[in-house]
Amino acid sequence: MERADLLAELGHRVRERRTERGLTLRELATRAGLSPRFVAEVEAGRGNPSVASLAALAEGLETSAAALLSTPAAAAAGGPRLLALLGLRGAGKSSVGRRAARQLRLPFVELDRRIEEACGLTLDEVFALHGEPYYRRLEREALEAVLREKRPLVLATGGGLVAAADTFGRLRERAATVWLRARPEDHWNRVVQQGDRRPMADHPEAMAELRRLLAAREPLYALADAVVDTSRLGLEAATRAVVQAFSRKGARGGAEAV
Repeated sequence: MERADLLAELGHRVRERRTERGLTLRELATRAGLSPRFVAEVEAGRGNPSVASLAALAEGLETSAAALLSTPAAAAAGGPRLLALLGLRGAGKSSVGRRAARQLRLPFVELDRRIEEACGLTLDEVFALHGEPYYRRLEREALEAVLREKRPLVLATGGGLVAAADTFGRLRERAATVWLRARPEDHWNRVVQQGDRRPMADHPEAMAELRRLLAAREPLYALADAVVDTSRLGLEAATRAVVQAFSRKGARGGAEAV
C-alpha cells in the first residue's frame, strides 16, 4: 500500500472508531494526550503519527495500534469493497449495519450523518430550508465522497436513495446492495421506540401513507443483490444473513431473498 493510501486508511479508521465510541475529536485528543489539531490531521489522512502517538491514539480509542493498521477481512479475501444497506426508516439499517460491520471488521458509515456533517444542518433543517432536490444533491455528493475513499465499509443509505435513479445506479455499480425488508408495523414501531414520535404527530393517516410509500418503493428496493427480512429473522439472524449475502454478493439483475 502506498504511504498516502496507508495514512488515509489510518485516518478513516481513527475517525470511525472515534464515532463508534461516541467521542468528540477534542475528547479523543485529551484521552491520547495529543493536540486536537494533530488528531484532526491524522483523521484527514495528512498526519504521520510516530509509533508512540499511534499507540496513544489506539489507547484513547480502546483498541490497539495493530487493529488500526490491520487489513479488513473482506479486503483481504478479495471480496466486494462496499456493502450498502437499503430500506425505509425502521428497517434496521443502523442496528444490523453496526453489527455486520463488527463481524466483517469494517467501518460503519451512515450516509445521512455524512450529509449533516457536510452542510452543518440536521436533515430536518435541510428539508425545511432547502427542500428535497437540495437534499438529493447533497446525498449524491456524499455518496461520491464515500466512493472516493476507496476503502471497504458498511454503508447505511437513506430510505429514499433508491428513488434517485442516477444515485442508486451509481451505488449499484460500486457496492453489494442488501434490502432490509420489514413489515410496515415494524418500521413504525422501531422508529417510535427510538424516541421519535413525529410519524404520528398531527397525521392520522401516517400509517396508511407509510404503507403506500413502502409499496411504491418495493420494486426499486427489490433491485438489490439480496433481500433480508428483518421482521421474520430478528436482529441477530438478519445480521448473519447480511454478512453471508455480502460474502456471496448476490446475483445482479434479481434480488436473492433470505
